[in-house]
Amino acid sequence: MNARILYTKPSITALEVEYATDAAANGWGDRCYDYINRFEAEFKGHLGVGYAIATSSCTGALHMGMAALGVGPGDEVILADTNWIATASPIVHLGATPVFVDILPDTWCLDPAQVEKAITPRTKAIVAVHLYGNLCDMDRLLAIGARHGIPVIEDAAEAIGSVFHGKRAGSMGAFGAFSFHGTKTLTTGEGGIFVTNDAALFEKVLTLSNHGRARGQTKQFWPDVLGFKYKMSNIQAAIGCAQLVRVDELIAVKRKIYRQYCERLGGLQGVRLNPEFPGVTIGAWMPTVVLDQDKGISREQLQAAFQADNIDARVFFHPLSSLPMFTPCSTNRTAWDIPTRAINLPSFHDISPAEIDRVATVIERCCRA
Repeated sequence: MNARILYTKPSITALEVEYATDAAANGWGDRCYDYINRFEAEFKGHLGVGYAIATSSCTGALHMGMAALGVGPGDEVILADTNWIATASPIVHLGATPVFVDILPDTWCLDPAQVEKAITPRTKAIVAVHLYGNLCDMDRLLAIGARHGIPVIEDAAEAIGSVFHGKRAGSMGAFGAFSFHGTKTLTTGEGGIFVTNDAALFEKVLTLSNHGRARGQTKQFWPDVLGFKYKMSNIQAAIGCAQLVRVDELIAVKRKIYRQYCERLGGLQGVRLNPEFPGVTIGAWMPTVVLDQDKGISREQLQAAFQADNIDARVFFHPLSSLPMFTPCSTNRTAWDIPTRAINLPSFHDISPAEIDRVATVIERCCRA
């Protein structure tokens, strides 16, 4: 049996261990926020935004940001049907209704034309998810938002390193949210961050993030509003600071892996990978193969073929509206179709050329069968 190939794992070096050890040994008392403050400052610098708040998850960042925008009962929030549930759950928890629309067949991201059709007087926000590091058409979405007076939120959980016409993913909308889960290009184990260029929105989220205590409040233990507790720990932030030292390298390796898959599989008829259009750079968090319908190869066949070669197979996200807690929207034809004939490819930083070759050979074998 061949050695197992995992679909993802973090890139951790002696630097992360050194920083985490320092935080564990010394990051207490008046130093308990040192690495958090440093991580926020350095991430802002990397992204080119004015404000950042480190969180325990991307979900928490989305939850607080949406709450600060006033999303609540009776409101609707438009998002792509193809997403992980973490994008939809804060909408539901705030009492609003997620409105699922279809995706584009090439980027697998939100279809702007369908967004415009879905807008009603109850629409409170649009969430643009940069799926697998692919990029939404932010020019069109921001124009739609401006035309209708609706904020556009960027769920950039998977989009470290993605750039849209000179602007980093997460820096263009009313606010952005990133994930630093252990599977991501840059990790803190678990964790996320809220980012924005809107000073007033930042202050609202900052208050919400500390149990509702405003930073100008002089009374001790006095919350001004009902808030949340989504704080990142100092030890997690220490790991993040070490990762930020290496962020350009981490992104470059992901893009190199993506290019290797493109070179290896690009000549196969009816096999498509994450697209990269002029003016756009994808962070390539998760290289993904989508097979043309006429090949007649299913997700389950791909999974079985990978399993037979001891390779982890991660499926393309199911449409959210297919899940039991939501009403099916099978009219979102692309979102319902693509997951049935797609698979995510292993892409951890230390994957070897020989392992990439093994993965690619499985795809080739399926296509020849």
